Amino acid sequence: MPIRPPSLICLRAFSTTTSLFAKSTKQKLLADHAGIPPYPYGPSQWYKQSNHGLYGGQRIQFGNNVSERTEIKTRRTWHPNIKYKKLFSIALNRKIRIRVSTRVLRTIDKVGGLDEYLLGEKAMRIKELGMGGWKLRWRIMQTDKVKRRFRLQRIALGLPPDGPVFTSDGKVASEQEVIEEIRDYDEELDREDARAPTEAEMDGAGVVEEVLQDVRDAQPLQGEPVREAPRAA
Repeated sequence: MPIRPPSLICLRAFSTTTSLFAKSTKQKLLADHAGIPPYPYGPSQWYKQSNHGLYGGQRIQFGNNVSERTEIKTRRTWHPNIKYKKLFSIALNRKIRIRVSTRVLRTIDKVGGLDEYLLGEKAMRIKELGMGGWKLRWRIMQTDKVKRRFRLQRIALGLPPDGPVFTSDGKVASEQEVIEEIRDYDEELDREDARAPTEAEMDGAGVVEEVLQDVRDAQPLQGEPVREAPRAA
């Protein structure tokens, strides 16, 4: 019997994960939002990581660095300043670890907390939430504190005290389906809270008071190349 070389004996597949159980980013996003009302603006197609945090509608912008001496333009990009922080929710009575932009942090501090930011009713606020903020808004609205708040508002407007809960396909969700969706999302929040953040995520970790310092540090110093205003993609 011929002896096989060791390189042929120890061959194995590059990945041991079954392809049937793997989900694409789009499929995972649809599965995570299957049991909640549909987001009116849909997922972001240009800056897909904003679907999993509070980015405030920000995305990568493009522009040029212009040399003062030769006026040569060098292409560059502006990335949004994203932090990985724990924000306290009064309705849930817990801290939630989430990716959030410094612009949204300033807005949260201005309106009086995470819950007030998520429960904003203006169309621009809803558009800023994105898919991640929309699901967190739905979870907060299932708590007794927020339900009591909206029940009083509906009574004041002459509407029925309790309205139906819809799923992403437009069907009315049963009470058991809502309870299961809440349990699954709470388990997801617990896993995210227990997960050790990476060095890149901890690199920008700070407090809300440091946001203004970040803005001051981003201002161009004397002698630096003049930059054109960033243009949206």
